[in-house]
Amino acid sequence: MSVLVVAQQEIPALLPMPECIDLMAATLAQLARGEALLPLRTVLPHPDRTGAFAVMPAYTASPAAFGVKAITVFPGNEGTPLDSHQGAVLLFEAERGELMAIMDASAITAIRTAAVSGVATRLLAREDAGTLALLGSGVQSRTHLEAMLSVRPIRSVRVWSRTPGHAREFARRESGRHGVDVQATPSAEAAVRGAGIVCTVTASREPVLSGRWLAPGTHVNAVGSSTPWARELDAAALARARLYVDRRESTLHEAGDFLAARAEGAVDDAHIQAELGEVLVGAAPGRRSPDEITLFKSLGLAIEDVASASFIYRRARERGAGTTIDLGGKRA
Repeated sequence: MSVLVVAQQEIPALLPMPECIDLMAATLAQLARGEALLPLRTVLPHPDRTGAFAVMPAYTASPAAFGVKAITVFPGNEGTPLDSHQGAVLLFEAERGELMAIMDASAITAIRTAAVSGVATRLLAREDAGTLALLGSGVQSRTHLEAMLSVRPIRSVRVWSRTPGHAREFARRESGRHGVDVQATPSAEAAVRGAGIVCTVTASREPVLSGRWLAPGTHVNAVGSSTPWARELDAAALARARLYVDRRESTLHEAGDFLAARAEGAVDDAHIQAELGEVLVGAAPGRRSPDEITLFKSLGLAIEDVASASFIYRRARERGAGTTIDLGGKRA
């Protein structure tokens, strides 16, 4: 069989952020309507918890496709030549199960994760939110800045990193790239105080965001933690906010931010207001007042990867991108 291979450097041009935000909204709505199959991911932790290997399968109805992302997550890779997320997305057609494409997972993960935060921000943040705080200065911080600029009138950006030099370099580079004022701050608190939107995109296992720093009306995208044993938010941040998630089942099994706050007695399962898809299809409300604090807890779903791969596949075929190889799969 002929299989399309799409390399990391090709994917950003094939999956632009504004189009990916719309694609992720349609995908999450599809999930809310029951038009997708999505088992919990299988995660094999490294014995010393420095990383993990995850397998994430899914089926989407429109377009009909099976897919799986196989990926390693090693947060300690930040600051090295290697991405923290490495792997591949395999795309299969749904009629006869033919393998259609193999794609770099790092680039897809970087774009679609930020795009989902873009969907959450478009649904939940105040329309006039103009100040953005980024906690973290890695790949996800870069793509989240792009996503936030796509959905809100961001006028100023504050970035904090545990490595101050990384924050300063991020501010210099991204100010020039986007033509927006980006300033490095000496502390996470200095970045967050007064911000209308906060994105936590760190590799931290312990809280970097305190709920007492959040001003009325703030929207938070909590992205960096995707395992039960890591958290970026303290219990007060969860308790003060109306909590939205990508998927309830995943949150109750995998979200360290939520599970730790629940264990501390700050919240219970009923604190989850809705999935984003439920808001998108009108089954649940989003922001109700200018002063309430909203929080989107992102874990990342395999349907997001499969939908992204389907989109990339169609566009690559239209543009003649990627490399076709013969892997077999047909009867001899």
